[in-house]
Amino acid sequence: MTKVLVIDDEASIRDVIAVTLKKNGFDVFSAANGLEGLELARKQLPNLIVCDVRMEVVDGYQVLTAIRNDPTTSWIPFILITAEQSRSSMRHGMQLGADDYVLKPFAATELIDAVTARLRKHEVLVQQAESKLELLRSQLSTALPHELRTPLNGVLGYADILRKQFAELEPIEVSQMAERIYKNGKRLQRLVENFLIYAQVELLKMDYQKIEQLRRNQAADVDKLIDKTARQRAYESGRSTDLHLQLVRAAVAMSSDYFIKIFEELFDNAMRYSKKGTALHVVMELQDNRLVLHIRDEGRGLTPEQLQNIGAYMQFERKIYEQQGSGLGLTVARRLTELHGGTLDIQSEYGKGTTVIATIPTSTKCAEESAES
Repeated sequence: MTKVLVIDDEASIRDVIAVTLKKNGFDVFSAANGLEGLELARKQLPNLIVCDVRMEVVDGYQVLTAIRNDPTTSWIPFILITAEQSRSSMRHGMQLGADDYVLKPFAATELIDAVTARLRKHEVLVQQAESKLELLRSQLSTALPHELRTPLNGVLGYADILRKQFAELEPIEVSQMAERIYKNGKRLQRLVENFLIYAQVELLKMDYQKIEQLRRNQAADVDKLIDKTARQRAYESGRSTDLHLQLVRAAVAMSSDYFIKIFEELFDNAMRYSKKGTALHVVMELQDNRLVLHIRDEGRGLTPEQLQNIGAYMQFERKIYEQQGSGLGLTVARRLTELHGGTLDIQSEYGKGTTVIATIPTSTKCAEESAES
C-alpha cells in the first residue's frame, strides 16, 4: 500500500488530510511538527510527503530542505500546503525542491488529485530511470569493453614488441612505437575519465545541494582557455590552418576543468568527423548573461534520425567510416552543460556539416574581478 506522511501542527487540519487520504486507499501516518516529521520520514521512507508551510519550531520550507539534502529521502515527492498564494512564496518552495502546492482552503478532490498526480509522475520517472539504467548496463556490457580493449591492445602489443625485440629494433622504430604507446595510453585515459565523469553526473542528477555547489564555481578568461586548447588540438592533428577563432572575453559559472572538458569533447568531435583541409569554426558571443559557444565543422553531418538518437556509447556509421570513439564524449559534454544550468544544441545537415551550440551561464563576479585587475 502507498505510504503518505502528513506533517501539520494543527491537529484538525492534520486529521482531515489523514482521513481523506485513508478513505482513498492510502496508508497514512502523521507528524505534529517538523522535527517529528523528519524523524518519521527517515524511518518510514514514505512514497509521498504532504507538509504545511507555516509551522512553529521547524517550518515546511526547512523540512523540505532537510528532506532534499538527505540522500535517503531526497527522492520522495513533496507537496506543500499553504494559505499564501503569492508567486514569490510558491517560487521559493519550488526552488527548494517542492513538487506541488495545495492552497488552503482546499476540497478533498483537490488534495486527492494532487497526491495522485505526484505519485503517478514519480512512478513514471522511476520507470524511466530504470529503463535508462538497464540501457546503460547493456551499453556498458557491449560498447565499453570494446572501446577499452582497442587502445589497451595497442599499448600491450607495442610494449611486447619492445620487450622481446628491443635489441633488433632501430632507434627510429623504437621512437615510433613509443609514440603509438603514448597515443593509445592517452586515448585509454580519456575514455576512463569520460566514463567516470558520466557516472558521477548521472548520480548527481537528483542531488540538489551538490548541483548548487557546482554552480557556484567560477572560471575567468575562458576565451584564453579556448584559444590555447583549440590551437594545441589543431596543431596535434595537423589542422592549424583549418582553425578559425572568434573569441570574446568571458567568465563562466563553472569550474575551468569542466569547461575545458566540454570544449575538448565538442572540438575533438568536430575534427574527428570532418576532413583535413576543411574549416573548423569556433565562435564565442555573450547574450543575456550567458556565453554562447558555437563549434562548426564542414564534415559529413548527421541525419534527423541520428540527431534524435544521440546518446552515450552510440556512434553512427562506424562500419562505413571506421571512426574511433564511443560517442560518450558528446554525452558527457551535454550532461555537464545541463548540470550547470546551460543547454547544448546540435544543428546538422547530412553531407554539409554540424554546428554544436553550448550556452553556459556567465559569472558576473568573476568578470568584475578580472576587469578590476
